[in-house]
Amino acid sequence: MGEYKNVGGYLLSALAAISLWGCSSQNSSQQAEVNIYSARHYDTDELLYDTFTEQTGIKVNLVEGKNDELLERIKNEGGNADVLIMVDAGRLWRAEEANLLQPTTSTLLEEKLPDSLRHPEGLWFGLTRRARVIVYNKDRVQPDQISTYEDLAKPEWKGRVCVRSSSNVYNQSLLGSMIESQGAEETEAWAKGLVSNFARDPEGGDISQIKSVAAGQCDVAIANHYYVARLANSEKAEDQDITAKTTVVFPNQSDRGTHVNISGAGVVVNAPHKENAIKFIEYLASPSAQAVFADSNNEYPAVEGTKNSQIIETYGEFKADTVNVSAYGRNNPEALKIADRAGWK
Repeated sequence: MGEYKNVGGYLLSALAAISLWGCSSQNSSQQAEVNIYSARHYDTDELLYDTFTEQTGIKVNLVEGKNDELLERIKNEGGNADVLIMVDAGRLWRAEEANLLQPTTSTLLEEKLPDSLRHPEGLWFGLTRRARVIVYNKDRVQPDQISTYEDLAKPEWKGRVCVRSSSNVYNQSLLGSMIESQGAEETEAWAKGLVSNFARDPEGGDISQIKSVAAGQCDVAIANHYYVARLANSEKAEDQDITAKTTVVFPNQSDRGTHVNISGAGVVVNAPHKENAIKFIEYLASPSAQAVFADSNNEYPAVEGTKNSQIIETYGEFKADTVNVSAYGRNNPEALKIADRAGWK
């Protein structure tokens, strides 16, 4: 079962903690604690948990794991989890499909978060934004040559495109958003054109695609924006060299806008501390928490008016696609079929 991390004091408590969490619902609901199951793996998030405890007196018990692992743990452990945090709307959809989340009403979250970043029934709330951008080699591509995702499927880009596997949920969600706005037929035509333009078979993660562009193995790639920022913030000479050779395009600025995904949270269906869970998610939409998200991982805040990180400020403003992110999961089965028929490995 693993260990539970008491973030308030950076302590690890053993499985005996489960007996405490397993008290009667009447008693446990009165305890000043909240059990967070998180797929975010950023050390700086600990500042969020510590500050929440300082402000509310509610102790945070943290369980970290990979997305699918957390879903299985919640299924198997019954009523331990209060809040589930995941890093893609498609993954939140998997929790939704497994009936692991409950509808939540919060005037604060409804006022602060755009409609497009919230589940229509309040099952989860997007708390950070992740733009899926086009990265290109500055020596091999002119700025006016590419401006949309659709451009990547045009014949002139044959043998010049790098992208990770379609098994990655980021790409599945991109397809899901296109299905929602463009329709399945047009999305499949685009996917086939994209595959025909691959410089190589998909391999590695987003940073691998960016490195391949810098090395001249391909001219353009698709990646989440914060991976670009991570390389730019690195003190390693090789990372600075990659940054010097590449730059970013926010696609589709003249029409629907750039595809945006989320990192989000929902209240677990059998949460023993439901009120504390809602307080915690509301806290994550506060100015101080949004600033931590922005500064620590260079994500775009979900709440308007929050300042971006210094490196993100250099990218300038961009127009984001306003399709509701819940569509990514709803369209995921069709996205998988399209990727398969297109030959996107």
